[in-house]
Amino acid sequence: MGGHYDVIIVGGGAAGLMCALTAGHRGRRVLVIEHANRVGKKILMSGGGRCNFTNTGATPANYLSANPHFCKSALARYTPWHFIDMVERHGIAYHEKELGQLFCDESSKLIVKMLLDECAAAGVRVETSCSIEKLGHGDSDEARFRVHTTRGNFSAPSLVVASGGLSIPSMGATGFGYELARQFGHAVLPTRAGLVPLTLSGKHQERLADLSGVALPVTARCNGASFSNFMLVTHRGVSGPSILQISSFWQPGDDLRLDLLPGHDALETLQQWQRDRPAAELKTMLGEVMPKRFAQRLCEHWLTSRPMKQYNAPQLREIAAVLSDWALVASGTEGYRTAEVTLGGVDTDEVSSSTMQSRRVPGLYFIGEVVDVTGWLGGYNFQWAWASGHAAGNAV
Repeated sequence: MGGHYDVIIVGGGAAGLMCALTAGHRGRRVLVIEHANRVGKKILMSGGGRCNFTNTGATPANYLSANPHFCKSALARYTPWHFIDMVERHGIAYHEKELGQLFCDESSKLIVKMLLDECAAAGVRVETSCSIEKLGHGDSDEARFRVHTTRGNFSAPSLVVASGGLSIPSMGATGFGYELARQFGHAVLPTRAGLVPLTLSGKHQERLADLSGVALPVTARCNGASFSNFMLVTHRGVSGPSILQISSFWQPGDDLRLDLLPGHDALETLQQWQRDRPAAELKTMLGEVMPKRFAQRLCEHWLTSRPMKQYNAPQLREIAAVLSDWALVASGTEGYRTAEVTLGGVDTDEVSSSTMQSRRVPGLYFIGEVVDVTGWLGGYNFQWAWASGHAAGNAV
């Protein structure tokens, strides 16, 4: 086995498959190399098996990168509506959940099948269980990249690195893409887990651990970012959409604050309770607007519960401050094991924002999660995979 291609794509995930079908439809001879036993493993598990395949509200503001402008060009040229067109063309039923998030009605398998059907129609060759043993860089333009794999030796003038980040190693994630980038002289910005549950230690953990499974709406704030959604208490810390979102902006030691009455002025609420229900205890009133067990625990450790009429104005202000700006001291994250994405990656300064081509090595491209572009929770990372894959697929 072996052979010569126009394009070799390392990684058969969302970005790699999108790049492959785009290049294939342009008449390029494309080979996709995937080291796992099947392509699209993260697509299959995403959205609880329903695949949150895009977000209709995706804008450059929904992405984190050392260069916030880098993602603009690709996102502008391949929008959520382009991907929705393909989904509809393949007859895949979908629905909007909340905040612009689109999910398959049935199964994420349909998205992988769609991408593979498009690849097949474009004559793309996909090799799974295929590991790279050595990668050579030659002088001749035709065979600029020589890839020695467990399934033969291949060569091509273009090489696309679409091997993902470090998140969810059980799905086969490795740092291979970063090693490749460094081999070709590219800078790789420090990586860390993003969209990941936070762990607590000490007092916070002791006080909350047995509330595991309790969920409540909060607004989480850190380093100027703020997200309103549910928080879930876990055995080891906190999770849920608001926490996963803020985790990308948080690092150990950073100040993390939660508004436990999102959408309400805490002081006004307390004053109203004092007027309307003077004999009721604080914990009773709190138990009507948040899970009772959580309200109880707040009153055991952070607040003192008395009948509403017994608080004076300064005391109400103190309680309001705790409820609207509760300091949660997180000690770390659950790490790459459960993280949905990897922050950091290949430095965008040395990559063209319109084609994803390396500014250092002609014919070398970086797309998807391996690049220093990370989306919010809610379909944004898939949209970056589709957009960056499309940009490279049109350029190779």
